[in-house]
This record gives sequence, structure tokens and C-alpha cells, in this order.
Amino acid sequence: MAAVQASSASSANSDILASLNAKSRSGTNDLVSTSEEVQNRFLKLLVTQLKNQDPLNPLDNAAVTTQISQINTVTGIERLNTTLETLLSTYNDGQAVQAAALIGKSVLVGGSGLVLANGQASAGVSLAEPADNLTLTILGGGGGVVQSQTLGARDAGSFAFTWDGKTDAGADAPPGTYSFKVDAVRGGEKVAAEALQIGTVSALVRDKGGFQLDLGGLGRVDFSKVRQIL
Repeated sequence: MAAVQASSASSANSDILASLNAKSRSGTNDLVSTSEEVQNRFLKLLVTQLKNQDPLNPLDNAAVTTQISQINTVTGIERLNTTLETLLSTYNDGQAVQAAALIGKSVLVGGSGLVLANGQASAGVSLAEPADNLTLTILGGGGGVVQSQTLGARDAGSFAFTWDGKTDAGADAPPGTYSFKVDAVRGGEKVAAEALQIGTVSALVRDKGGFQLDLGGLGRVDFSKVRQIL
């Protein structure tokens, strides 16, 4: 009878460990509320198991040590998960404060749009490496070249530029939406250049993946996609 009770207690301990492992992976607290409660239940069952063991066939010391080690490892993982959740929450709160401070400011994000108003338009470029020379080409709605100009040598990183609204012929281009492209070279080799458009932050939106900035007509972009604040 004692051997049967010991076997039942050992099985119960294994069930608790399995339950806690599942809870640690899923991040839920449906089965137990705290790691302390799990440890208490585990120790009670272990004591019962020791009391009811068969004197002629006692528990193996290595098996008992392994069970205790398992419960310590699993509860340690649970505590680590709780700590990580707290750190993530703190990070998200800090990100919200930073993002909220951008409301009303202009930022550079990925895109080749260019809006000409009052004889001026601004956008930006991100260079993967330093370039000896950059060529900026302004394109009209049909893809035709409106103006082409040289921006000279630039260091790696992001920077903004301004178009005066003039065509290659020197005439004033009509207000509206244009696009642009940039060709960058260094020593005869092409340098990766990304077009950046300017948007004004009108609101901060929170979703499952974090925070997004509402840029009005440009839509929403992730806070992490902002290349430069102007």
C-alpha cells in the first residue's frame, strides 16, 4: 500500500511540474497564481511521498534531487518572465512619452513623395555609405523629369534637402505632388540611397505592435521607422 501511495505522490509532483512548465511558456496564471503556491504544493506532496515510501524500496536520492531541481528551475523561469514583462511595460511607457513629444513636428520616413507648395518642397535621403556625388531627379505625375540637380558629396546617414520648385528650363513648376529619386556614387561605384519623405505628426496611435505616428496624408508609420526629426 505504501508503494502505491508513493507512486501516486510522485505522479502528482510530475503533474505539477508539467502544469507550471505549460504556464511559464504561455504566460498565463490559470492553474496557479504564484510560484510560492506551486512550491508549497510540491513540497507537501514530496513530504507525503517520503513518509509513505516502501522501507524495502526507498526513493532514490538522485530522483528526489532531480525533482527539487526541476521545481526551482521552472519557478525561476516564471519569475524571469514576470521581470521581462515589467521591463517591457516600462519600455513601452517611455516610448509613448518620446512619441507624444513628436506631435506637431516634421519627420523623415521612407517614401519618395514630394509636395510643392508656395514655391518650395522638402524631402530627404538616407545613404548607407559616404558618397562622392549625389544626383537628385524630380519627377512629375507622369514620370517625366522636371528638374535634375547635383547635391555634391555627402556623408553616410540621413539628411534633408529643399527643392526651389524650378524646372530645368527655369520656369516655376505648378504646386502639387511630385516624386523624386537619388543616384549616389563613390569612386565610380553605386552607393545605396533611400528616398525619404517629410510628414508632420498629427497624432499618436497605439496598436498591438507598439506605437504608430499619424502623418496625415502619408498615413501611419511605426515609431521605429522615423529616420530623422526636423
